[in-house]
Amino acid sequence: MTDENDELEAIRRKKLEELQRQQETVDQEAMAEELAAQEEAQRKMLLRKILTPEARERLGRIRTARPDFVDAVEQQLVMLAQSGRLNKKVDDETLKMLLQKITPKKKDINIKII
Repeated sequence: MTDENDELEAIRRKKLEELQRQQETVDQEAMAEELAAQEEAQRKMLLRKILTPEARERLGRIRTARPDFVDAVEQQLVMLAQSGRLNKKVDDETLKMLLQKITPKKKDINIKII
């Protein structure tokens, strides 16, 4: 009978340890999500400070077609602002020039039939 009790107790301990590990994982994931949300909120707040409404609107329109590209542009703008290299708000014209510089050049492909 004691062997069975010992086995049951060992199974209970293992199950309890497993549940504790799962809870720790869930807690860590929740903390990571919360941290990511805070970082995103800070990034958006900074972008509001450095972009004019027209520039934000342009990025919003571009985001529908190329979200990864806009994320990269926003990241670059944030880095410029944090390093103190932006002296004024980025207006729509400045953003257009920046986008033209960043946008990869398309290569024209011509097919000649002989």
